[in-house]
Amino acid sequence: MVTIRLTNSKTRKKEDFVPLDPADVRMYVCGPTVYDRAHLGNARPVVVFDVLYRLLRHVYGADHVTYVRNFTDVDDKINAEALRRQQAGAPGTLEDLIRQRTKETIAWYHADMDALGALRPDHEPRATEYIGQMVAMTAALIAKGHAYEASGHVLFRVRSYKDYGRLSGRSVDDMIAGARVEVAPFKEDPMDFVLWKPSSAEEPGWDSPWGRGRPGWHIECSAMSHELLGESFDIHGGGLDLQFPHHENEIAQSACAHPHGAFARYWLHNEMLQVEGKKMSKSLGNFFTVRDLLDQGIPGEVIRFVFLMTHYRSPMDWTEKKREEAESILRQWFRLTDGHVEEEDVPDWMLDHLANDLNTAGFLAAVHQMATVGKAGLVKGAMRLLGFPEAHMVEWFRGRPVIVSLAGSSAAHFPEVRALLLKWQALRDAKKFGEADTLKASAEVAGLRLAVTKNGPHAEITESFSRSKLEALI
Repeated sequence: MVTIRLTNSKTRKKEDFVPLDPADVRMYVCGPTVYDRAHLGNARPVVVFDVLYRLLRHVYGADHVTYVRNFTDVDDKINAEALRRQQAGAPGTLEDLIRQRTKETIAWYHADMDALGALRPDHEPRATEYIGQMVAMTAALIAKGHAYEASGHVLFRVRSYKDYGRLSGRSVDDMIAGARVEVAPFKEDPMDFVLWKPSSAEEPGWDSPWGRGRPGWHIECSAMSHELLGESFDIHGGGLDLQFPHHENEIAQSACAHPHGAFARYWLHNEMLQVEGKKMSKSLGNFFTVRDLLDQGIPGEVIRFVFLMTHYRSPMDWTEKKREEAESILRQWFRLTDGHVEEEDVPDWMLDHLANDLNTAGFLAAVHQMATVGKAGLVKGAMRLLGFPEAHMVEWFRGRPVIVSLAGSSAAHFPEVRALLLKWQALRDAKKFGEADTLKASAEVAGLRLAVTKNGPHAEITESFSRSKLEALI
């Protein structure tokens, strides 16, 4: 069995991955807060951990891996967007508008991530479905002395957990200055964070021992991961921006609520995304969503390829040059694997790239090497492992065969002409230019003039077109 090695953020070392139970490998990844479209940066962890999910399934078996990624559907940003809609005249109560917005946004998210080739996780819990578990965990933390009630809020005592800061490598005192903490007079300590907070009559809320309210953000993931994966599980992932305070707080409250468990044993964090060397920002005019790119005609496979060109722990730069390179390489791979190509298993020497801390760039280079020497079956197997669709499911790589008819018969004979164009292009892609020239000459005898354009192969049907001669060439 191939040994997977992962860089554990908690130990800051690359370690052999040894699951708690090889028959039940478990991974939790923080999902989106569903108040708007997913931007390109939101998509990076989806693709990164989708590749890890596929690798784990490949090594341990698809039935032996459980992947959980949540939806945060109770949040102040969601409330604000629903209120904005209500003030703009949208019908319904604020609660109705919140429900509509989260349902709509989750559907958008699924459509966009599906377009990038990401598998759906085994479980996609919504925070609102686990309020009872959050209340129970909060009550347990109070009973153990790790949390306290104040002014309708429940807060976690950060200093009650001696290992707080281990994940991010900072002490509590170091983190206070400039930290993203909410200043409130009812806190015992500036670093204490909210587990439960009161809701107004207009805001979504649930009954609890501390009054009607809603959970804090951090308790959500702790409660959902515990419910679906247990006190101890293998991998917890997310973007580097979540390391502090979100993941740090998750560890503290989970370790204190369930002291006999290990919570997550391996922590993985992907680096952030830039656009043409600059931080993505609306003020810079370089902010865009996944849907923006898809609507511009950039295929989801190309977006996925660009992500995989950079190691997940390095900052990723989305550039037009990379997009063009990704499209060019994928076009070659799809053309090579088009048709009746029998898929081959990925050999260990290639798999070792992925197993080495998800070295997707190294794996892509190995696949390209195999494509260069015409190993179509191996390329097809490697593409499937990376999450790319089979060639017959994709059209854009073929260019758009352009057929200009002078005989008025192109529509009737389009399938045959298209088949010839693809055969001719395949010979050219394989650098069999002699055979390609012979086919082109034979096509002219059949009444077709072939040419190459920037959009793909082009055929002109002449008055001397002969269907029988064409069929003999296919």
